[in-house]
Amino acid sequence: MSAETSRGLVGQFYDEVLNGRRLDVIDEIAAEEYTEHDPLPGQGEGRDGLRNRVSMLVTALDPRFTVEDVIAEGDRVAVRWRHRGTQVEPFLGLPATGKPFEIAGIDIYRVEDGRLAEHWHVVDQLAMLVQLGFIPAPEAAAP
Repeated sequence: MSAETSRGLVGQFYDEVLNGRRLDVIDEIAAEEYTEHDPLPGQGEGRDGLRNRVSMLVTALDPRFTVEDVIAEGDRVAVRWRHRGTQVEPFLGLPATGKPFEIAGIDIYRVEDGRLAEHWHVVDQLAMLVQLGFIPAPEAAAP
């Protein structure tokens, strides 16, 4: 599979699944043995675990992802994104706040046989917790 095709597959995940809320597309684009290297608590494994993860995210955080950079080489696709959302339901044991937030993150996917096979990510969870009011904002540094 070409890097350009892999890039399109990952783009489909952001456009149709995360932003479009079409969880049925996961069956088309993710391997049954999908591996999440940073699972959410209670997520589960495989393709069903990915579906569960996305369901938790879209239900609780009402996300809108903006893809800012995509780099594809070989079987890997790296994505730098921005996530704007509102915590409308409890999430990972935290009560719903109704507050908006904006965070950044980087995802890396491995594609195999035309499907998403593995995922790693780094997310600015501290910024999200501060914006939602669960952690106090740090005081500004003195000049």
